[in-house]
Amino acid sequence: MPQKTPKSLSPETKLIRELAKILDAENLSEIEMEKGDLRLRVTRQLAGGVPMAAVAAPMAQPAAAPVAAVETADANPADEAGAVTSPMVGTVYVRSSPDSDAFFNVGDKIKAGDTVLLVEAMKTFNPIKAPNSGTLKKVLVEDGQPVEFGEALLVIS
Repeated sequence: MPQKTPKSLSPETKLIRELAKILDAENLSEIEMEKGDLRLRVTRQLAGGVPMAAVAAPMAQPAAAPVAAVETADANPADEAGAVTSPMVGTVYVRSSPDSDAFFNVGDKIKAGDTVLLVEAMKTFNPIKAPNSGTLKKVLVEDGQPVEFGEALLVIS
């Protein structure tokens, strides 16, 4: 039975609920809309866990997580020594433009302070700098992939 939306909800809350229904119906992880000065972004995490932007509408999780999204069932890549995590929710890019080479490849030497990735959030490209020098051991994300706050992006050791 569909839930009824109380009449006391603000127009923004009603809109968020509608966007959440679209997320669920289309099996999307994120939806964004802009109307005049109002800009809304609703996200959910498809592979389990706590969504970064939660809404009051119920959202069903898919039955199984994609195999490629999980390295091992017990290990959290963010806990690995040398893991560089995302400081924000956004879209990660491994190159400065679509026709450029990647900032770095596995096996490359990296110096502390080098830009290793970009995370785009709210149409702003934020450089992700290497916190330490070392060798790029793993790249845990793909170009254009949405990422969550705290998600492991790569490993430098």
